[in-house]
Amino acid sequence: MKFASILRDNSTSVGIVNSATGRIRPLAGVTDMVDLIARYADIEPSLASNTQEIALADIKLAAPIVMPRRNIFCVGKNYREHAREFSNSGFEAGAKKGAEIDEYPAIFSKGPNTVIGPDAPVQLHSTVTSSVDYEAELAVIIGKPGRNISQKDAYNHIFGYTIVNDVTARDRQKNHKQWFMGKTLDTFCPMGPWITTSDELDPENLDVKCWVNGELRQNANTRDLIFGIPSLIATISAGLTLVPGDIIATGTPAGVGIGFTPPKFLKSGDVVAIEISGIGRLENRFVA
Repeated sequence: MKFASILRDNSTSVGIVNSATGRIRPLAGVTDMVDLIARYADIEPSLASNTQEIALADIKLAAPIVMPRRNIFCVGKNYREHAREFSNSGFEAGAKKGAEIDEYPAIFSKGPNTVIGPDAPVQLHSTVTSSVDYEAELAVIIGKPGRNISQKDAYNHIFGYTIVNDVTARDRQKNHKQWFMGKTLDTFCPMGPWITTSDELDPENLDVKCWVNGELRQNANTRDLIFGIPSLIATISAGLTLVPGDIIATGTPAGVGIGFTPPKFLKSGDVVAIEISGIGRLENRFVA
């Protein structure tokens, strides 16, 4: 199934998406997406009783998880070619030639303030940065709580998957060394268009593509991840309890703006579109 958050009359609700027909069925008795995820085992038997459908064209989609309960877990340098382009770009503080691939996954976070939905404008924050970049990523949505989760059991803790654009201020990422300052500006995490449940996808074989103004920039497959999803969940949950609604962005492939000579940073009016097979398309315009 695909679940989306609907924005209507300054409030949000949750619905089941039929992407084939372009329609959505709002769900009664569900507070928000995290409520749905946390109570899914109890709610699932009643989903078929929600029969009213609305055309997707007649509603506005919010981010699937409008306001995450805590920071988004993110993974850096998790595709080999991107790790190399980042190391060679001059924007990675302390980068050492020949040491592009890390022994352990690089984990950082983005605050809930960064999250926006499909078609929402991304602010360029020109007073604080001059090097805004895009990063297309598959995001994991945790459904079952757990701590010290084994790789073998990791997939049992996943509710579903969505798309995020891990927007980055490269100058701030480099200057502050710890990546939080370059990653967590307001609107820097477009998310959507919805969550596809884990039973519908093979997360180890998904095409990840990103276009800027119609130009294909990123084109990879999740089979190329250095640290796979089970490894990431085991690493992050070691001594830290993951809870329903937690989000893990799994890293971006090569083709980001800093991978070009000279770098191709985003400008006002640029449109970034991301597609991941089995999920859908996330598109946002960048504005001054």
